Amino acid sequence: MAESNQVPIAEGLFTWPSNDPHLIGTREKSTGRITFPPIKRYGDEQEARYEDIELATRGTLWTWTIQRFLPKSPPYAGPETMETFKPYPVGYVELPGQVMVESRLVDCEPEDLKIGMEMELIITKFKEDDDGNDVMMFAFRPAQ
Repeated sequence: MAESNQVPIAEGLFTWPSNDPHLIGTREKSTGRITFPPIKRYGDEQEARYEDIELATRGTLWTWTIQRFLPKSPPYAGPETMETFKPYPVGYVELPGQVMVESRLVDCEPEDLKIGMEMELIITKFKEDDDGNDVMMFAFRPAQ
């Protein structure tokens, strides 16, 4: 379970705190089309059209690359500087029958990543905020 000093990177992106975290997607009721991140809804018409759903926690690695430069800030708000930045893998994970999610890939070396390998969702620390809270993000890692 999450500690009281852990906060999600964004509200409504994943279930947190949770012993069984899930990403939150949106399903269009009439078509079954699923999106991630969830659609922000305004008004009764949109509320009637869409519903939030918990997405699968396992999927397959569709493709990946290495993020070799510090992302532009904003919108990126990571703790790294030009001097401390270390490249990291980023990939698309296909959640079966749902949607493809872009995510940081953790707990792996690039040479171990293979297209089609099974991946699992984890919630991990992104950075510490100015109030001393651990800001938690979602990521995928090779399934264990």
